Amino acid sequence: MTFNKATFNTATFDTAGLNTAHFSTATDDPDEGILDALTIGKRIRQLRRDRAMTLDDLGVAIGRAASQVSVMENGKREPRLSDLQAVARALGVPLDQLLSTEAPSRRAALEIALERAQGGPLFTSLGLPALPVRKGLSDQAIETILGLHAELERLHRERAATPEEARRANTRLRQQMRRQNNYFPELEEQARKLLAAVGHTGGPLSQRVASDLAAYLGYSLHYVNDLPGSTRSISDLANKRIYLPVSHQGSDPRGSLLRALAGHVLGATEPTGYGEFLLQRVETNYLAAALLVPEADAVRFLGEARAKRELSVEDLRDNFAVTYETAAHRFTNLATEHLGIPVHFIKAHSSGAISKAYENDDAKFPEDVLGAVEGQVVCRQWSARQVFDIADRFSPYHQYTDKPNGTYWCTSSIQSTGQGEFSVSVGTPFAHVKWFRGRDTANRRASTCPELGCCRQPPAGLSERWADQSFPSPRLESSLLAAMPAGTFTGIDSTEVYEFLESHAPVE
Repeated sequence: MTFNKATFNTATFDTAGLNTAHFSTATDDPDEGILDALTIGKRIRQLRRDRAMTLDDLGVAIGRAASQVSVMENGKREPRLSDLQAVARALGVPLDQLLSTEAPSRRAALEIALERAQGGPLFTSLGLPALPVRKGLSDQAIETILGLHAELERLHRERAATPEEARRANTRLRQQMRRQNNYFPELEEQARKLLAAVGHTGGPLSQRVASDLAAYLGYSLHYVNDLPGSTRSISDLANKRIYLPVSHQGSDPRGSLLRALAGHVLGATEPTGYGEFLLQRVETNYLAAALLVPEADAVRFLGEARAKRELSVEDLRDNFAVTYETAAHRFTNLATEHLGIPVHFIKAHSSGAISKAYENDDAKFPEDVLGAVEGQVVCRQWSARQVFDIADRFSPYHQYTDKPNGTYWCTSSIQSTGQGEFSVSVGTPFAHVKWFRGRDTANRRASTCPELGCCRQPPAGLSERWADQSFPSPRLESSLLAAMPAGTFTGIDSTEVYEFLESHAPVE
């Protein structure tokens, strides 16, 4: 993060009186700042001074001592509603004006941010005396202190940025997606507006229409052979260019373009934490998929298939000319919201490790102590693992699995990537399998995971023979020990990206 004076302006400070991207005193509590004593106090002081009133004058008007008014203005206690009503009458303003979440001035915003920073755990841990916020303290001095505090906090976050925090953030995000059935109505509306703007009336989204969408948003497309390996695309915001790879190695060439465009539409900026980073990825992927598989067309298609009891991820894939994974993701977006069908989704490596997962059907994924499922190993009896043993890699694999909490039906398919082979699975509880093609499969397995005796322990005979006669050398993934890359949460080499942009920028 680069600090500069422009970072601190009145708009920088949110309801809690500070920018959550820079100061650790912000929280994720949705109620934070509803009645913010510091901001209200600054507003009262500003309004009082604008009216040339003293503390005594306001105290008399509201029936309080001047010292009580001072405490209120300094944000030392949360004001009561009756006091605020009295203050509003005395100052001749509506109550809503006192309760505004915006600081009354840029100076007030700076003072609020400084007071909150000094009251936060990071500043307290330094053992420094608090700096009184007086008139003689210049704006520039406050900005400098806030900048130093922000940099200290960035270093603190970087040192604490371990895979554990990433797993926590991923767990929180997965819980949020579960609560809303993996359906984002505001992103569906964005997709509808964008498609209408380029005249797309239905059916698969062609590469030409995707290019038209880029032009509509003001970007030109440039396909290159030297795109940095850590990137899927690079956007030159100064020259309104999007650079994409010439070769997509089997992936959908529209995907990278639409994700880049989705980022611009959603106003994505460099994330300031794991939660924001992961949410950005979810939202850009969602919007890109909603453009490839428009909601209205997809719901109509799926509704007709449900009426025939022929729901199929493969048919959704083929009808909209997308990858199986995109079709599977899109099915989870729409199945519960529009069809009333609870589902789960798993993308698992051939080793059994979960790469992505979602459920609102109580599928009981394996979890670590933090509640994270990414990196956990899928039961050998689940279709996500069984599909790798099937010789026919072109046909979908269907399976019933009897689990401790009920019977589930799943459909799985394998996709090959540069990182290896992955299975992509979509499943539903037995009560809802009647709507799906493949429900007549004879494939059935029983799983008692997370019991160790299910598939975590080898058979007794093999254990007796080899337990004391073997010593495997494990492959240790470096990501298990490393913190996230410094300076960014995307793992992108900024120098490499900037050098690329410099070499490709148009010559004036």
